[in-house]
Amino acid sequence: RQIERFTPFERAAHWSNAIAFVTLAISGLVMAFGKFILQPVIGDTLFGWLTYALKNAHNFAGPLFAVSLVVVFFTFVKDNLPAKGDLVWLLKGGGILSGKEVPSHRFNAGEKVVFWGGVFFLGAIVVASGFVLDKIVPGMVYERGTMQVAHMVHAVATVLMMAMFLGHIYIGTIGMEGAYDAMRTGYVDETWAKEHHELWHADIQAGKIPAQRSPESGSGKTAHA
Repeated sequence: RQIERFTPFERAAHWSNAIAFVTLAISGLVMAFGKFILQPVIGDTLFGWLTYALKNAHNFAGPLFAVSLVVVFFTFVKDNLPAKGDLVWLLKGGGILSGKEVPSHRFNAGEKVVFWGGVFFLGAIVVASGFVLDKIVPGMVYERGTMQVAHMVHAVATVLMMAMFLGHIYIGTIGMEGAYDAMRTGYVDETWAKEHHELWHADIQAGKIPAQRSPESGSGKTAHA
């Protein structure tokens, strides 16, 4: 039996944000460190063209990332609010040491840390500092010192966000079987839901949460409570 974990809109918001983030991360890393790693290998001319293209890609993906970040925040904020059991989940590390997963709602406390720490806090810093670097903040005087601070803040926040999101990517792919398929197709089977998000599954069984939140499609997927 299949349960809808993510609606088409939720998946579109997630993947739009993910694609923009990867574009920014790769282009940012090349512009920051490519001079020391890539330029000696590919030569000055090719590196010049590459950095020019990546700079434009970075400037294009930046606003898309900012918009998609806002969409992601408002799309998922309700299910990422603190809930009973979150502290227990954190204290037990999600059950990593015991080998038994700690019951959680739709998103566990670890996912909520990524949401509030990465998406909300670091995301806001990265976007705000990026706006300063792009010189699009109304009324701001762009002095040299201001730009240097903005560069430093942007770099530090970006590195922290990348580290946090790499952990998220690992868990969402090879770290937890079925997690990637959930975001790819929108559905999980009932066994997976009960094993990894027991409280969420219990709410669905009790009829508190619908097992199918989006209109039925021709995909052949059926959700049952």
